[in-house]
Formats: sequence, structure tokens, C-alpha cells
Amino acid sequence: MRVNKFLVESGHCSRREADDLLSAGKVTVNGARAAIGAVMEAGDEVRVAGALVGTRPRQHVYLMLNKPLGVECTTDGEVHGNIIDFVDHPERVFPVGRLDKDSEGLILLTSDGAIVNALLRHEHQHEKEYLVEVDRPVTTEFLAKMSRGMPLPRLRATTKPCRTRRLGKHAFAIVLTQGLNRQIRRMCAELGYSVKRLTRVRFMNLKLGHLKVGRWRNLTPGELAGLLPERFGTARASTAPRLR
Repeated sequence: MRVNKFLVESGHCSRREADDLLSAGKVTVNGARAAIGAVMEAGDEVRVAGALVGTRPRQHVYLMLNKPLGVECTTDGEVHGNIIDFVDHPERVFPVGRLDKDSEGLILLTSDGAIVNALLRHEHQHEKEYLVEVDRPVTTEFLAKMSRGMPLPRLRATTKPCRTRRLGKHAFAIVLTQGLNRQIRRMCAELGYSVKRLTRVRFMNLKLGHLKVGRWRNLTPGELAGLLPERFGTARASTAPRLR
């Protein structure tokens, strides 16, 4: 790690102040003066004007966003309408999983890369719930075929059984435990239906609730405890979510 980055992440100063301290010769690493661009290893002793600089445990960010149509779940800054620019969070975050550009609803963003595998690995069977509007009347036969699981020839895959329920003449809810590419749209297309609107309203214990489209908020300690109990199980739901 560069020494100036260490000074920033430790909470000692800003990036510009760190460079100024290095230029002034006030920073040492293991007793040797550090210049701009100097690097260090974990465990090295860093001092500023003789005072030891300690590390500060990083507080990770966990956000729920109600993603609007048109926002792409990519961290590529060259992509117009990417989710990172849209959220504009001061910390470096990334989406957990994805929602298609033409879909909307709940998506989790975090700075904590350690939780991604635990949340996305298919063998964990984590539930995701969607509300779907289609172009034709929703029939009992249609829902039965969707829920039994069906082959998707273009993906050379068969969907797992899932739960469905009718919400209206042209609307239904579906709960999946897998995440094949554009899965719901492909399933509907195989049965002669076209999806007009697709909204994710739940991911595991996280519910979209009344969060408005385009807004995000921090997860509460209680939500984190439900999401990853082995890691956050002692958390208490006492902190009010921050809205943005």
C-alpha cells in the first residue's frame, strides 16, 4: 500500500495533506524518511513528526437501492447510467448481483467484498421475489408451468421449481432461488408472454417496502443480522436507516 493511502485510511489526514507531509519529510516508515510515492507493507511502523499512526478499522457500507429503469448494474465508469455514478456514495461500493437495465427494484450495494459469495452462491438457495406485469392474461396453467421449472434452450439450462401467485389479470409474483440471465423474461417468452414490467421487491430478508424509486438507504443492524446471522447475529435493530 502507498504510504499516503495508509495515512488517509487510518483517518490521520486527507490525501492532499498526506502528500504535503511526505513532501515536507515529516513521515517515516520503520524509522526511514518516506518520500511521495513510497510504499509500505502490513505491520510497518508509520510515524508523522515522530508520532505513531495507528490503523482504524474500516466501517463497511451496506445499502439498499430501489433501482430505476435505465440504470446499469456495472462498476464500469465508462458506461453511461452506471449504478456507481447514480448512487454517488462517498465510499467505494459495488452491487451484489445485478438487475437488468430494463428491470427495477431492490438491489444491495456494499464495500464489503467478503459477503458476496455468501449471498450469491447458488447452493445457498437464497430467495428473491419479483412482481411481474405481462401482456396477456395470467392463467392457472401459465403459473403452474412457471412454478414447476422449465427448460430454457438458449441457456441450455432448466429452471428450478419456484413459487408463483396471481396478483391481477396481467400480473403475478414469483419467488426464485436461482439467477439465470434474464430468467423471468426468458421463462415468460417460452410460454408466449412478454414482460412489460419487472420489479424485485425482496432479497432474502430485505424488503423494498416504501423506499421510493431512485432512493437508497443504509441497512439497519437488524437487517444485517437477518442477512448474515453468522456474522452480524449480535446486531440490534436500533439504528434508524439513513435515507438518500
